[in-house]
Formats: sequence, structure tokens, C-alpha cells
Amino acid sequence: MENTKNSNLLFLYMNHKKSNTKSYNANIWKSYIYGFLKKFTFFSGVLVPMYTVWGHISFAQIMILQAIYLFAMFILEIPTGVVADKFGRKISLVLGSLVVGIAVLIYGSYASFGIFILGEILFATGAALTSGADSALMYDSLKANKKEKNSKKVFAREEIFGLLGMMIAAPIGSLIAKQLGMNWPMLLTALPMFIGVIIALTFKEPPVKTKKEERDYFKILKTGLNYFKKHKILRILTRDYAIITVLSFFMIWVYQVVLQTFNFPIQYYGFIHSAIVLAEILVLNSVLKIEGVLKSKKKYILFASLLVGVCYLLLAFAFNIYIAIAGILLIGGFGMTMKPVFYSYMNKYAPSSHRATVLSAVSMTRAIAGAITNVIFGYLVDWNLKYTLIFLGVLTIFFALISRVEEKHLKE
Repeated sequence: MENTKNSNLLFLYMNHKKSNTKSYNANIWKSYIYGFLKKFTFFSGVLVPMYTVWGHISFAQIMILQAIYLFAMFILEIPTGVVADKFGRKISLVLGSLVVGIAVLIYGSYASFGIFILGEILFATGAALTSGADSALMYDSLKANKKEKNSKKVFAREEIFGLLGMMIAAPIGSLIAKQLGMNWPMLLTALPMFIGVIIALTFKEPPVKTKKEERDYFKILKTGLNYFKKHKILRILTRDYAIITVLSFFMIWVYQVVLQTFNFPIQYYGFIHSAIVLAEILVLNSVLKIEGVLKSKKKYILFASLLVGVCYLLLAFAFNIYIAIAGILLIGGFGMTMKPVFYSYMNKYAPSSHRATVLSAVSMTRAIAGAITNVIFGYLVDWNLKYTLIFLGVLTIFFALISRVEEKHLKE
């Protein structure tokens, strides 16, 4: 009788364990869908015209708005990371999509700089709630199944799903803007955001080994920040990640200004944005192959960073639209895919109990760097586009060459 009882308990335990394994595997696929919806933004391909034509503001003012967004991210990253660590990644992701859905409805409601500021703050709140929480949930789900070695592939695939969402939405958005008005792509983006809320509600929270007393908000905050502050390798990786992504991501704003100089039709802006996203997908699918050819993960990061710098210089001296588009696609393909690459390495150095908080500290560093540089670059573009592109190219090449990242830092 006792043996039968023990056998039944073992059977129940094994079934429970198998069920949890399936749930954590399902988390990964749901994360892909969530990432797809999060990036399904109709407005992405017509941002600059939306601001300048519908909103009647200058490029420098656009960058001021982005600085407000990034400063808000700077303030909110750590508190929202702690929310994810204390209340769960699932709750953080649900709230993130909900807030962004509200943000786009407010943003597209009225052409006013004040409304735009409110929209940016709400955008930042939603982004901060998902930043770190999404990758932490995926990594801990992999860890629960003892598959954390697959993190680079999983993060890259999640990024690809997000890019697919943007690639599909951007050209639709440019056509919507042409037919209905510049603000409608923003308003209609609320639909995928609210569907994302439903998807996030189905996540199963992965186990996190945390002592009971560490569930206190301020203890989590203090421990997470101290860990980041004292971890030399994590700080080195964060520095390079922040620099290359800030310099590369500025292209997403300036490329539409470049297209305007060539009198490129606005209804096709979204298709160029889709082409950028396709370039990102192709590169993400080739990262491991390129690393294999170069026989070094460090050399891949150096190669991608130098290529971004060279392409900014190419854009500065482009004499026709085809050369300009080629430069835009290469910057997008290699520069804007560095986040999943760096995050796969940085996750190796972040403990599960404080992972979201530590990754939020990484995002916070990137946010403050972006906030300052975007305003500077915004005024430079209004002054002289060509000289700004040259400056971006030289700056990117310089920081690539003085990188302190070593091959031993890049753990699989």
C-alpha cells in the first residue's frame, strides 16, 4: 500500500514537472507573439512626416520629445524593473502593453506639443514596464527547463518576430497616412497593443530563487543596483551596448530626413522601413554564421560597429537615392540588431532574483545616453544634415576602435 502511495506521488510529481516544462516552453512562443504585437506599430514608417506635417514641429523639437521619452525611461527603468522582480514579469508585461495602448490614443488625438509630451511619458512608462521584464521572463523560462544556453537564439528569434510585426505594419501605416491622415497610423496602433495585453495574461511566471526577505521593494532595488555597480564586465558590456545602439538607432529618425532631400514619395516611406526591418531579420539570422567566419564574437561586434560608421559616411556623400537606401539598410541591418546580441551576453552575468532590475539598469544607462545625444544631433540636423552624418560616422568608428570588450567577456 505504501509503495502504491509513493508511486502515485511520484507519478503526480512527474506529471506536474512535465506540465510546468510545457508551460515554460509555451512562454517562449507566447513571447514571440507578444514581441510581434509590441512592434506592430503602424506609425513607425511615417514618424517624421507625422511630426512635421501634422504636428507642425521642427526636427530639433522631435528630438526634444525623444529626449523627454528617454529621460522618463531613465527615471522609470529601475522602479519598473523592481515591479517585475517583486510582482512578476507577467504583471509588468500586461501593464506595459496597456499603458502603450492608452499612449497612442492620446498621442494621435490632437496635434499639440503638450499632448506629444504626455504621450511620450506614457510611452516611456509602458516601455519601461516591458524593458528587462520580457527578456527576464524568457531567460528564466529557459533556465527552468535547463536550456539557458539557447538564449542567444531565443532572443534573436524574439527580435525577429518583433521586426516582422514592424515590417508588416510600417507599409500599411504609410498607406493609411496617405489616405486617412498622418495621425491615424498612431491611433490604430492601439489595436495590437490591447491584443498584447491578452497574450501577456496567459504567461506562466517562471520560478525565481529568492529569499523571502528579499521581496522587499527597496532591498531588491538596492541589491540590484549594487550588483550592477560592482560588476565590471557587465558595466563594460553596457557601455558598448549603449554607445553602438544609440548611434545606430538615430538612423531610424534621420533616414526619413534623407529621403525628403531626394523628394521620395511619402506613401513609400513605410516600404523603406520594412526593407530596414528585413535587413535586420537577415542579419539576426546570420549572426552565428558571421561569427563563425570571423572566428570571434568580439570581431563580429567590431565589424558591425565599423560598418555602421562607414555607412553613415556613405550617407553623407550619397549622390543618388539608391546609394542612400543601401547605406540606410546596412546601418539598420547591423547596428540595430546589437541589442539581442548584447543582451544574450549580459543575461549570463545577471542573477535570476534581480535580473529585471539589473537589465533595467542597463536600459537606464542607454536611455540617458540617448536622451543627451538625440537633442544634440537634432539641432545638428536642422543646422546641416551632411555634417551631422559625417560626425555620426566618425564618432561610431572611434568608439568601435576603443572598445574594452574582450572575447572572454562574451559567454555563450
